Amino acid sequence: MIWLHQGNTSNAIGFQITSAIIHGFDALGIAIGRADFAPNGFSPPHTHPRASEIVLVLEGCVEIGFVTSHPENRLFTKTLEVGDFFTVPQGLVHFQRNVGEANAATITAFSSQFPGLIRVADASFGSDPKIPDDLLAKAFRIDEKTGSQI
Repeated sequence: MIWLHQGNTSNAIGFQITSAIIHGFDALGIAIGRADFAPNGFSPPHTHPRASEIVLVLEGCVEIGFVTSHPENRLFTKTLEVGDFFTVPQGLVHFQRNVGEANAATITAFSSQFPGLIRVADASFGSDPKIPDDLLAKAFRIDEKTGSQI
């Protein structure tokens, strides 16, 4: 049995994912990792363009949610406790956050060994070259100055 050690959550978002390297899994088309959350830690809104995700809570209390595709853009959330699991369909924007008072941890499995990761904020405001500020301002309904500061 391979056990993933607790990740370092002393960062700005209180979250760390540790990927498991298990020989032979790459040929099976799956990937597994451990996610650790400090109190109030979170995994920002993101998507995995090439995989569905299953999350199993190991410790703590984690809220997870995803948004369905356009035009509904309906948010589904669930607060999970130890032993609970949740599935996120491939490509949907989703997030996780620790809603308990202590640390939390999950095991995450993907239906691809290369699930990909697109963080919404990073892709929108950190692309190279930049997406024009006026376009971001209109898309996020903010003023251009705020968009350029982000």
